[in-house]
Amino acid sequence: MSDFLLELRSEEIPARMQEKAREDLARLFAAELDKAGLKAADTVTYATPRRLALIARGLPAETAAVSEEIKGPRAGAPPQALEGFLRKTGLSADQLVERDGVLYAVLDKPGRPTAQVLAEAVPAVIRAFPWPKSMRWGATSTSTESQRWVRPLQGIVAIFGDDVVPFEAAGLTSGAATVGHRFHHPDIITIGGANDYVEKLRACHVVVDGAERRGIIALGAKLAAQKAGLELVEDDGLLFENAGLTEWPMPLLGRFDEAFLDVPPEVIQLTARVNQKYFVCRDGVGKLANAFVCVANIDAADGGERIVAGNQKVLAARLSDARFFYDTDLKVSLAEQAARLEKIVFHERLGTVADKVDRVATLARWLVEEGIVTGADAAETERAARLAKADLVTGMVGEFPELQGLIGGYYAAAQGEPASVAEAIRDHYKPAGQGDSVPTAGATVAVSLADKLDSITRFFAVDLKPSGSKDPFALRRSALGVIALILDNGLRFPLGRAVERDVLDFFADRLKVQQREAGVRHDLIDAVFALGGEDDFVRLLARVQALQAFVGTEDGRNLLAGYKRAANILKKEAYSTGAVNAATEPAEKALSDALDAAEPRAAEAIEGEDFEGAMAALSMLRAPIDAFFEQVTVNDADPDKRAARLALLARMRDAVHKVADFSRIEG
Repeated sequence: MSDFLLELRSEEIPARMQEKAREDLARLFAAELDKAGLKAADTVTYATPRRLALIARGLPAETAAVSEEIKGPRAGAPPQALEGFLRKTGLSADQLVERDGVLYAVLDKPGRPTAQVLAEAVPAVIRAFPWPKSMRWGATSTSTESQRWVRPLQGIVAIFGDDVVPFEAAGLTSGAATVGHRFHHPDIITIGGANDYVEKLRACHVVVDGAERRGIIALGAKLAAQKAGLELVEDDGLLFENAGLTEWPMPLLGRFDEAFLDVPPEVIQLTARVNQKYFVCRDGVGKLANAFVCVANIDAADGGERIVAGNQKVLAARLSDARFFYDTDLKVSLAEQAARLEKIVFHERLGTVADKVDRVATLARWLVEEGIVTGADAAETERAARLAKADLVTGMVGEFPELQGLIGGYYAAAQGEPASVAEAIRDHYKPAGQGDSVPTAGATVAVSLADKLDSITRFFAVDLKPSGSKDPFALRRSALGVIALILDNGLRFPLGRAVERDVLDFFADRLKVQQREAGVRHDLIDAVFALGGEDDFVRLLARVQALQAFVGTEDGRNLLAGYKRAANILKKEAYSTGAVNAATEPAEKALSDALDAAEPRAAEAIEGEDFEGAMAALSMLRAPIDAFFEQVTVNDADPDKRAARLALLARMRDAVHKVADFSRIEG
């Protein structure tokens, strides 16, 4: 058994593409081996800015001989069909095998040298590689048939065991030569094989393992911050990005002018992160410090002093731009900024952003005045809603769209708006996704709820609903946000007063998604929704949770079984709901008496939203219904008895339906 090394060296691979490229390389290579009946014992892949590499371990010297069976026409098929099959397989008629009236061709394929398989596999992998963006280069690039790669390929290393696997691909001939770090070791390196690849490159200042580079950056940045008495603000996205930009990462700490700390910390962090790929730091009390960590790609002779100085200069210019936006925006009141929203189209069928703001302000105020959202002043809530989108036209949001809402909150506070207004502007997009915090302040809840409800109902009204995997206006996310706001704040909000039926059904689907993660069964939500008229999500979930607890008990399981038996009989048999004769069997009377006791108790409990009590009342029916089915013949020959018994079952079913539609419950 031997190992195979493949390195595809190119100009810089974008950091964001490297991890997916590793996965694609492993997948495509395995698929090519599989065609030849080969499978590596283990495969590892690596990516750096300049190379994509793979090591496949435990490959045999030759592929095993295989026998392939190809199904042909039926015996006795027309001669033309048989002749076509023979041409396809290259066999004669007497070489075919007949089985169950069907002809088969059995082709024995001898083993092949694995090196030969690899020489065919790698060019196929290169041709099929699914880069998100790719380019042609060189003299052949004028042809649409020329090779494409993310950036021009510069070299291919292909070694099986101790020997080079010879082939040509993308105008390059495979070999054993590569290069080290662009600056530290730009000369040619000869690789001996898979076993010395990683360490030989490390000796030439290239760390090929992305996970190792990320570890170097994470530890180095943390230590640099600690040495300065600071705490690093960890950022996994930046970690991957910097690892994808460097082959020999060297974290270095720099400083910026403390005067920039007057700008909101989120602005500084985004400026450092988005524009420069820098980590930021906090001081001992958790405030943003005037320090950053950059990641160099060289081990500089001066310890990185000149690199840090250059990065400090660049960051200072970026922060000056950010402060200019901030200071300029503050000179214009949010109310003046909001007036400019009339010129921004929200959607061609739904008017301008100003139109949306009017709708949201009206709805947010109504939520407070109706007492649905408590702890808020109606006037301040409306004020917050009317200013919430004003920062969309500011210079800061134009530069950093991620700051919308957040920067508006800073501007509102700086311009003397009440704290509740500033907070509502800042957080009205929340919750923006899974794991995001859910607002609890009254005005914020009202504005956030109104904003999301407006988007959902308006897009539904013009038939722009989510479909399949398509949700261009993120309405599913908005619906989950509405549900979180309602449930986390205990809002007694009858959605049916604010939305149409199709929107309510949409919310029901989203509620199932949201509650599935909490361990709530979707069929129980269906069972409660099926009753109709239940659009108060707080009450609905209380009912569902009581139902889930009940059907998990022996009484609940047996009552469900009895209900389903009764429902099945009622589906098949005609019956009257009118007056019927009195019970003639003890089990009939026992069930009737149990219903007399359970129905009012359950109804009273439901009225008082005591759903556990309602389930307890229903549990009184478990033993009587069991006895009824054991002792009573429902389809009695006497039509009066039969009618009475069917009516009793219908009464039992209807009593259960006051709590939930048990027909929707699985099991």
